[in-house]
Amino acid sequence: MFVFKMSRKVNLSKIATKNLKNAAAIVESTESSLVAQSSTLSPYFSPIAGRTRNNRKNVENATVAGFKSKSNETNVTSSSSSSSSELVAKIKKNQSIEPKGATRKHIKVEYDENEKVVEVKNEVKEEPIFKTETDTSEESTSPVKQVKWEPNNWRQLLANIREMRKERNAPVDTMGCDKCYDEHSDEKTKRFHHLVALMLSSQTKDSVTYEAMSRLKRHGLTPEKMIATSTSELEQLLYPVGFYKTKAKNIQKTSQVLIDKFGSDIPNSLEGLVSLPGIGPKCAHICMRVAWNIVTGIGVDTHVHRIANRLKWVPKETKEPEQTRIALEKWLPYEDWTDVNELLVGFGQSICTPTNPRCSECLNASICPASSVKKTKKNV
Repeated sequence: MFVFKMSRKVNLSKIATKNLKNAAAIVESTESSLVAQSSTLSPYFSPIAGRTRNNRKNVENATVAGFKSKSNETNVTSSSSSSSSELVAKIKKNQSIEPKGATRKHIKVEYDENEKVVEVKNEVKEEPIFKTETDTSEESTSPVKQVKWEPNNWRQLLANIREMRKERNAPVDTMGCDKCYDEHSDEKTKRFHHLVALMLSSQTKDSVTYEAMSRLKRHGLTPEKMIATSTSELEQLLYPVGFYKTKAKNIQKTSQVLIDKFGSDIPNSLEGLVSLPGIGPKCAHICMRVAWNIVTGIGVDTHVHRIANRLKWVPKETKEPEQTRIALEKWLPYEDWTDVNELLVGFGQSICTPTNPRCSECLNASICPASSVKKTKKNV
């Protein structure tokens, strides 16, 4: 029994000694690893020596994601005399020079309830990719100054159109919406005439609009008179204007709005005009120029829309006149907005017609992208 007890004590002593050596080895391994990896922070431990997991929460910014130092010169020691602010400053400095996409070994340290090391694990983790100060990728380069888009030869094309339009032989020159007002009426009534003429001109030839305006003026064309006129009688005055029934209702609705909100005058703003029944952006922009002598935009109808696409005055083909207006206003100088509608409408009525355009009579035949004359010369 005595021998058994003695041998048991000897065995226990050997086990205790072995455990102490293992514990010392664990501590030594932990300390050396912390020193070697002190500039590498991970979610598992604090790089500050002597700090436990609970105490780490009190260290300001010590748990931010960090990276390896570029050289051993920037390694942070884990002595108790090093302050947390110095360590964080060095870590932030190291972040700006760290190569991207690195994988590195992390030490996972587990503590018991008494905050003693119980296990140390080596883990290899892939770090996130960060852009560094020396990164020269496309995203880090300064934006290149974009040059405003302009169509080829547009100045020469426009100058030739002005030259061809000097004769003023198109229907818009004598029967356009700005020619339909009563010269002997007051300014307020003239502005109302311009507005009504624009409402009628949509999907209608200038000659038909002009005749309808003549009948309305003989009948009496004021907001008050339009309200007093029955809808059926007004429709007869408008016929054969396109969509005359819808336009008759819109004229009466607009007249009532003008009486109630604008003192029987038309609005002097683009927003006010667009708010009226039957008035779209094209009519509003033209009305601001004709009635108020204020240029707010380019009036784009079917003629302007067609010619702008033929001349390649838009970066890519547009499907609707409003898209064409937005594209033109991005590059065409503001001083050319005033008369570009009348120029292109008359040009579209006289030479650049919807079907069978007269390319042989056009001064732009040699430089127009859609010229049939140019194609014929190529084939010869």
